[in-house]
Amino acid sequence: MAEVIKMPRLSDTMTEGKVSKWNLKVGDSVKEGDVLAEIETDKAVQDFDYDGDDGILLYQGVQEGESAPVDSLLAIIGQEGEDISALIGADAAVASATINAEPVEDAVSQESQTSASADIPENVDIIRVPRLSDTMTEGKVSKWNFNVGDQINEGDILAEIETDKAVQDFEYDGNGGTLLYQGVEEGNSAPIESLLAIIGPAGTDISGIIASGGKTKPASVPPTEQQSAKAEIKTDKTDTVESNVTSTGDRVFISPLARKIAKDKGIDPAKIKGSGDNGRITRKDVENFIPSVSATPESSLSTAHAVSTPVLPKVVPGTDTETVNTSMRNAIAKSLSSSFFTAPHYNLVFEINMDRAIEDRKAINSLPDTKVSFNDIIIKAVAVALRKHPQVNSSWADTKIIHHGNINIGVAVAVEDGLVVPVIKNTDYLSLTQISASVRDLAGRARDKKLKANEMDGSTFTVSNLGMYGVESFNSIINQPNSCILSVGSINQKPIVKDGQIVVGNVMQISLACDHRVVDGATGSQFLQTLKTYLENPVSLLA
Repeated sequence: MAEVIKMPRLSDTMTEGKVSKWNLKVGDSVKEGDVLAEIETDKAVQDFDYDGDDGILLYQGVQEGESAPVDSLLAIIGQEGEDISALIGADAAVASATINAEPVEDAVSQESQTSASADIPENVDIIRVPRLSDTMTEGKVSKWNFNVGDQINEGDILAEIETDKAVQDFEYDGNGGTLLYQGVEEGNSAPIESLLAIIGPAGTDISGIIASGGKTKPASVPPTEQQSAKAEIKTDKTDTVESNVTSTGDRVFISPLARKIAKDKGIDPAKIKGSGDNGRITRKDVENFIPSVSATPESSLSTAHAVSTPVLPKVVPGTDTETVNTSMRNAIAKSLSSSFFTAPHYNLVFEINMDRAIEDRKAINSLPDTKVSFNDIIIKAVAVALRKHPQVNSSWADTKIIHHGNINIGVAVAVEDGLVVPVIKNTDYLSLTQISASVRDLAGRARDKKLKANEMDGSTFTVSNLGMYGVESFNSIINQPNSCILSVGSINQKPIVKDGQIVVGNVMQISLACDHRVVDGATGSQFLQTLKTYLENPVSLLA
C-alpha cells in the first residue's frame, strides 16, 4: 500500500518548508535511510531522511524550489503501478497524470476568467514578485539594474529583491527583449505574485496587462504550450560559475553578476582575487577591489602643500539614513528583550590569572597537528565545572526547574547580519582538540549561513567571548532557556601581587550573568570558584 509523506515540521517556528533539492526522481527506488530531499525551513536547510518501507517514488507534491505548508502532501511512495489518484485528491488528479510537469489550469478555470484578465501579446514575458523565502509575504525592490527601454538578455540581473531574510539578485532567464514596464518602484515593496515587470518587443501595447494588474489569460495558445518568464534567484554563494579566458590563457571563474559589475567599472577580472569556491570571483570581491595606484607628481605636490599650508575642511551637513531591520535582527531583538525583561539578571565578576594557561597552551600546541585556543580551554573548563554544579546547568519552566542531564555549550558567533549560537553537544565528554575542531567547523558554517537548525538548538549554557576584540569586561544577556551566560574578556598584563611581591601578570576578567529564579548568588559564586581553579591550572582538564 502506498505511503503518503507529509511536509515535516523541522523547527518549532516552522510553518512551511521549501524543497531546495530533490535527491530522487519519480520512478526511482527508495530505501529506508535514503535522503529524499533537502528541505529549507525558516532557520536552515536540512536533509529529510525516509524511514518507511522500501518502494518507488510515485509522486512529488512540491516542485523543487517551491514551498508548501507543514503537513501538506510532499511525496507518495509505494509499489510500481499503484493507483494513487485518490491519495493525491480530486484537485490534483489531472496533475498526477504527468508528475513533475508544470501545473496546468483546467478548462473550468479558463472559462470562468473575467474581463479583468488581459490577453498576453506575442513574445511578452510577465515577471512577478517571487517568493524567495518560506516566510516571505512581500518583496522590496532595493535596486533596479535596468531602466524602462533598456534591452534585457537572458542571464541579466534585473533587480535586487529584499526579502524578510536577505537581499538577493533576481536573474532573468526568459527570451529577452525590452524592459517595457516596472511594476514596483525602487525602494517600494509589493506582495508576492504581484506584477514586477514586463519584458517584450519594443512598442508592444501592454496597457491591458497593466490595467489588469498583471492578471493575464492566453489569447490562442494552449496552456501546455504557454511560454512563461522565470527568474532564477542566485546569491553570491550560489551564482553559476562562468569562466573568462585572459590574454595569458589563464581561466578566471566569475559569477554573472560579478562579471557585469566588473565590466561596468572597467575592472579586469584577472586582477581580482576570488574568495568563493575554487577561487570564484563574487560580487563582493569586485566591489571591494582596490586597484593599485602609483603616486603622481601632482599628488606629491598637493601632499606637500597640505603639510605646509593647513586648510580647514569644508563641513558638509550629514543626512540621516534608515536601515530596515532584517529578519535575523528582529528575531534577536525579540528573544533578548524577552530574556532581559522576564529573567531577573545579576552578574558575578571574577579575575583569572592566566599565566599558567598561557604556558600550558603553548605546550599543548607544540604537539603535532594540534592547535588549541584560549576559548577552547574556557569551553572545556566550563563543561567540567558544570558537572560539579548541576544547578547552573538548569532552566526555569514557570512551575518547575529543569535540570539538564546533558551539558551542551552554546558558543556565540558574530555573523554579518547579527548573532547566532551554534551548540557543542555533550561538551564535557570531548577533549580539547575535539572541542577546537567543533568550534572551528560550527563557527565557519555559521558565517557561511550553512548551519542546520538542530545545530543551534538544545544549549544548556552559553559562552560569549569578546576578548579577541580587546574588550576587557562586559555583561551579556542570558540566552534563554539557559539560566546563565559567561562573558569572557581579553587577557591583559597588569600588576598583581604574587608571594607578597608586585609583579606583572596576565589577567582575564570573566562575568557570569545569572537568572536569579534558578541560580542564587552563592551557587553562581561556587561555580566561578571551580571554573577559576580549572582555568588557572588547565593541565587538570586533561585528567
